Amino acid sequence: MPSSPAQWINVAWVLWLAYWAISALRVKPAVRVESTGSRWGRHVLWLILAVLMLRRYPSLDGTWLNQRFVPDQWSVTWLGLGVTVLGLGFACWARVILGRNWSGIVQLKQDHELIVRGPYSLVRHPIYTGLLLAFFGTALAIGEWHALIGVVLLAVAFWRKLRLEECWLCELFGEQYRNYMRHVKALVPWVI
Repeated sequence: MPSSPAQWINVAWVLWLAYWAISALRVKPAVRVESTGSRWGRHVLWLILAVLMLRRYPSLDGTWLNQRFVPDQWSVTWLGLGVTVLGLGFACWARVILGRNWSGIVQLKQDHELIVRGPYSLVRHPIYTGLLLAFFGTALAIGEWHALIGVVLLAVAFWRKLRLEECWLCELFGEQYRNYMRHVKALVPWVI
């Protein structure tokens, strides 16, 4: 049984990944898919860099990247765990509500539906919001600048990805989606 917040964070991410993989087995067929080249150039490389920034590199000791941005206290680490679990839970809630329309890559599904209930009434991209929150929680638990930079890189990856998604959704749903965009923010309720 895990004994530290860092171990619990790892368990939370592994459980999330397992749920994500299993739930991906029951999705609708795609009718339009972003090309592999576009996907890698637009957001996958940014995502990989973000994940790599969660690791500590001893070769960077003595640089500001391995310095702490929060105190090295158990309460901060446990808070990071709580934020991580909250973010992963929010992403899972969004994934459940999205149902068979979900895709890990930018694509339109057969009989694609516009989902605006549940977390989609709070933000247009609640999976990204949840994952950003979870990533921030993990960075908070780590407490070093390199991890916080990872959060920024993840935000860039998701912003670049959601711009293409929204372009395609505007083409598919027209004024209905543009109206949704006017009333619901992309990532942070009532802000952005």
